[in-house]
Amino acid sequence: MAAEGSEEEMSGNVELEEASAMNVSEVPPPPPPEMPENGSAVVAPESPAGHDSESYSVAQTTEHEEGGTLPADFERLWKAAHDNPQDFTSWTDLLQYCEQERHIEASRKALEAFLARYPLCYGYWKKYVDLERRSGNNNKAEEVCIWGLKGIPLSIDLWIHYINLLLGTLDMNLPDSPKRIRSVFEDAVAAAGLDFHSDRLWDLYIEWEKEQGNAKNAAAVLDRVLKVPTQLYSTHYDKFKEHLNNNPPKDVLSSEEFEELKTLCRQSQKAERAEQAQEVDEERPPGEELPATPEGTDSEELIQKIREQVLLRRDKVYEANEGEVRKRWNFEDAIKRPYFHVKPLDRLQLQAWHSYLDWEISELNRDTKNSTQEPTQEATEESKITAQNQETSARDAVAHSDHRVRILFERCLIACALYEDFWMRYVQYLEPQSVDEARAVYKRACEIHLSNKPNIHMQWATFEERHGDLTQARRVLEALEKSLPGLAVVRLRRATLERRAGQLEQSEALLTEAVAESKEKPTLHAFYSIKLARLLLKVGRNPSQARRVLQEALEISPDNDKLHLSLLELEASGDPWASADAVRECVTRALAAPLTSHTKLLLSQRGLQFAEDYSSSIQSLLTVYEAHQKLLDELRGTKREAENGAEDPQKMLKSDDDAAAATSEQAPPTTPQVPITTPPPSMVGTDTSAQAGYGAYSSWYQQPQYGSYGSYGSYGYQNPWNYNQSYYPPS
Repeated sequence: MAAEGSEEEMSGNVELEEASAMNVSEVPPPPPPEMPENGSAVVAPESPAGHDSESYSVAQTTEHEEGGTLPADFERLWKAAHDNPQDFTSWTDLLQYCEQERHIEASRKALEAFLARYPLCYGYWKKYVDLERRSGNNNKAEEVCIWGLKGIPLSIDLWIHYINLLLGTLDMNLPDSPKRIRSVFEDAVAAAGLDFHSDRLWDLYIEWEKEQGNAKNAAAVLDRVLKVPTQLYSTHYDKFKEHLNNNPPKDVLSSEEFEELKTLCRQSQKAERAEQAQEVDEERPPGEELPATPEGTDSEELIQKIREQVLLRRDKVYEANEGEVRKRWNFEDAIKRPYFHVKPLDRLQLQAWHSYLDWEISELNRDTKNSTQEPTQEATEESKITAQNQETSARDAVAHSDHRVRILFERCLIACALYEDFWMRYVQYLEPQSVDEARAVYKRACEIHLSNKPNIHMQWATFEERHGDLTQARRVLEALEKSLPGLAVVRLRRATLERRAGQLEQSEALLTEAVAESKEKPTLHAFYSIKLARLLLKVGRNPSQARRVLQEALEISPDNDKLHLSLLELEASGDPWASADAVRECVTRALAAPLTSHTKLLLSQRGLQFAEDYSSSIQSLLTVYEAHQKLLDELRGTKREAENGAEDPQKMLKSDDDAAAATSEQAPPTTPQVPITTPPPSMVGTDTSAQAGYGAYSSWYQQPQYGSYGSYGSYGYQNPWNYNQSYYPPS
């Protein structure tokens, strides 16, 4: 069944075995390419192993009284499960211990907590129902069934278990009891009747109607299931034939259909008799008349003709349904684990679900396209009526196909509940039709099944913001940050949400708080400081405050090259006449800091470029140039010492440093070549971590360690400018 079964003990997805349910041990083979009779049958594959309801109470001992002290090891196992709620084994250990102790209160507490987190585990819903029923709490058992069916409405076994609970507890002599049972059956087939494996539910409904003496209702249910592509589709038609042959057509068919077929068959009989009478009249003696047929009675011949007409109509329905089954058979056969389990699905299983969804959606698109086609011929009155009927049928087909797509999505999300992409596919399918339905899917995914997956939570927040519900978007991100503290991308999403909403002060406050809270983690502190400085400079138009943020960050992390680069770019982005001293001071600070040779060269080059572009005197330009040349000489000397073995080879300069030093050695001795390069991108004005799109932040800060920012040293600063070699005097 969709949603039931397991691969190992204690998975909680068990196969229901009820005496009142139809116990079918054989299934037909896949539909043939053509339309021959389905005479052969093969043994059905075994259902996934699991515990039966009786295994919950092996020994017929009395459970502890309610309100008693919890078992000795309960608190230890309870704490282990709650400290690591994603560990399925911890939960099953707790539940197994409560089961062994047969303690009602402990079992109830453990089951409620477990099922709130794993509502797709059908077997544990059944255990909970059986626990309450054995304790005499029939009302509580019914409440548990209803609660479970809200969490897993496609569970055929849970519906059957609920119905059998009602059959065993309700007084069927009361007039309201049959009505209530029938109402539950209708809810069941409405929720799960289109499941490919829903045969047992339909069979139970049909047999119950027969037991109530309602042959007409039983036939109506059979008529409905004949249109549903299920695994045992052919057996339903056989049962319909048997039911029709064992009961008068008047007691099986609806009044309208019976009267229609009766009139049709009588007219056919009269025509046949008139033809026969004409043949016999020539040979009959004069004055002799044929015996009259009594009025108001249906002859056996008429009844048989009515049965033939009924089957003639149902044959067409059966053939159409067989075609639908044939289309789906290979898809269904490829699905090996249609129930929930925490174990990952293999790639082929995931692809099987995707392929099935693709096909079902394509069928819906085909029906939709057909329903929107306009007639090309001139419409007469008759053709208008025909077109209207066809349009109504097309709309019904689209609605039916849409329902099938939704049912398939729900089935898929039982087996693939832990995979974000299937939830997102469902949201994308529902959103054009109903924002509320798409929101409900997000809510189920994020609050129950994927509580520790940040991507889908952020997608939910984006969804709410796009539809104008900023309060809900804030709530989603706040809840995510609370459940996964320290995830930098979530704090950034919160800050950017407030900025887009026009709440600049709140955006600044969020980043300021992040800066303050991350002082014990220098790398993360530097990252947040750069983000805050960028916001203050570009949005807040407050360069002095942005400068102060970066300077304070440098006091904590003087060896952070990204902070030096960001501060330099901040200073260089201001008024060039007023920024010369600040730029020179920034470069001097960086050269005195414990930075890599590559970073120092990069900053020196940037300072030289700024002086070249904006210096007010040639003397100040030459001063910067000589300082840059001095740095190059120092780096060249360090490199030569390393080549001569004066240093550990592991401390040799990187290839980028080699290339930069080599450029200065290529010039003649009397004419030094200026190794000035293309300026680096603005560190404050540009967010390189988000270049791949809003959701494509660098992978580092989706991890708790926050190891690096990505490469800031790959800008290609080694290519020298082609300045005139005699522009500067030799140093």
